[in-house]
Amino acid sequence: MTKPASLLLADGTRFDGEGIGFDALALGEAVFYTGMTGYEEALTDPSYAGQILAFTYPMIGNYGISRSAAQHSGACVAGAVVKRIARRASHHASTGDLPAWLEEQRVPTVVGVDTRALTIALREHGTIRAALAVGDSALAKMEAALAPFARESSTAGLVAGVAARRVVTHGEKNGGPHVVVLDCGVKRAIVRDLVGLGARLTVLPYTADREEILAHAPDGVLISPGPGDPAELTATVDMLRGLLDEVPLFGVCLGHQLLALACGAKTYKLPYGHRGGNQPVKDLRTDAVIVTAHNHGYAVDGASLPGDVEATMINLNDGTNEGFRHTRLPVSAVQFHPEASPGPFDARFLFGEWISSLRS
Repeated sequence: MTKPASLLLADGTRFDGEGIGFDALALGEAVFYTGMTGYEEALTDPSYAGQILAFTYPMIGNYGISRSAAQHSGACVAGAVVKRIARRASHHASTGDLPAWLEEQRVPTVVGVDTRALTIALREHGTIRAALAVGDSALAKMEAALAPFARESSTAGLVAGVAARRVVTHGEKNGGPHVVVLDCGVKRAIVRDLVGLGARLTVLPYTADREEILAHAPDGVLISPGPGDPAELTATVDMLRGLLDEVPLFGVCLGHQLLALACGAKTYKLPYGHRGGNQPVKDLRTDAVIVTAHNHGYAVDGASLPGDVEATMINLNDGTNEGFRHTRLPVSAVQFHPEASPGPFDARFLFGEWISSLRS
């Protein structure tokens, strides 16, 4: 049964389509994802928490859902927008179709939208708050709900919604370095890669304090990706500042931004963010160019890096900072996702280098 559905942007632009799944009203930032594949990974990526995700590729769902590609225990997005959705999957690893999974995960979704026009609107305006309504009841409430939400700016609470709430261990039988993962919304692929490199992992909530982290006697600490504005996580930044000269640190995505703030740099909000698996990044140490996966709406201000911190990577599309390292302390970070596979393995060496450095 078809249902009326709409996406309403805060500037009044409206995109009508057909709703799938259950009737619901979702509020979030409208953003676009440029990958041709990887929709299951994107929909379950904790960094997309609080966002309505529009897919630029015109056909989504053709290879179904495998569940093995999920990066979190369930869907993390606030809502989804697609032009055309495949209702029958065709792939040997598929365990079901995308529409049924979206309904199971209670993700409000609108189909039949001109996603090219939507992407252009977002490129012109930048990331914008929006409401996605499925069903007559939700549509009737959409404008009234969006008005106060559009005036808000805080992203507080997004990390808490996707981060671990208890201590979890992985790779207990490994003989490699012991790594504490500070979970701001860690992806399963990061855990997989670190364990595959021989590390023993202890995953702690992002609210862990300095003493709790050091009590685990880690050889290194990895600060994970996650959603929202890094400047709002002041307690985490203060805690990391106290760890700078205590233990080797490595940040990924949100972790990159949090470490930069802890080192004395600044962050800012990008006009429409970097999302997708096709971002070219230049390694300033080797002049090599790698294809990387991104999912972030904020960036480190490269010009604000203090004198004892140097840039190691830049984005070739817009020149934004993609990595840095401390010149005196074992502290480094990258903005993109080494665990993702757009290259397909261009950036995997970064985890290997870091784990090797912990062994020396």
